[in-house]
Amino acid sequence: MLDIATAYNKYKFLGNDFLTWIWFLIETDQNISDLINSKEVIRLEVGNSIVLENTLGDKSKEKISIKGDQAGLEEGTTALKKGAFVTHINLICKINEDEYRFSMAGESMNITGLKTPKTDLSKNEDQIEGVILEKSSFCFKIFEVIDTLFLKYIDKRTSDDWNHKGFSELKKWIESY
Repeated sequence: MLDIATAYNKYKFLGNDFLTWIWFLIETDQNISDLINSKEVIRLEVGNSIVLENTLGDKSKEKISIKGDQAGLEEGTTALKKGAFVTHINLICKINEDEYRFSMAGESMNITGLKTPKTDLSKNEDQIEGVILEKSSFCFKIFEVIDTLFLKYIDKRTSDDWNHKGFSELKKWIESY
């Protein structure tokens, strides 16, 4: 059995690879609902920031940060062509009519800054428990979407078909820019 530090160092690339795959899904208009077998309508969009890193041969790193609501992603696609991976991404997830905004870090897979749909806070104190439960269910819903997407990614990434189909689709997407 691997100790935690060894396992972390061996597999830490998976989070960045996953975020890059999510960007691929968004840009190629993949149907997220079908991909994760959800009855709800789920759409993902890149939010207002994305960070890419490329490890260069001399142990240095090139880091590209793109921020802003109307920022173009041309620098990011150029970085992908040079071998960079997404290390941090801000996402907008729409589940039916509800909108969630959050950021994800690839290395740790942490979700930060989660903004869930608004709840009615004007209820009296007797109903505050319901508001808390509603907020909690919103959080669990987005965790379920990301967890299910990650499991789907791992299934694809570890399949025998990855090198022929999955990776080649990703490569074609990168080269199309």
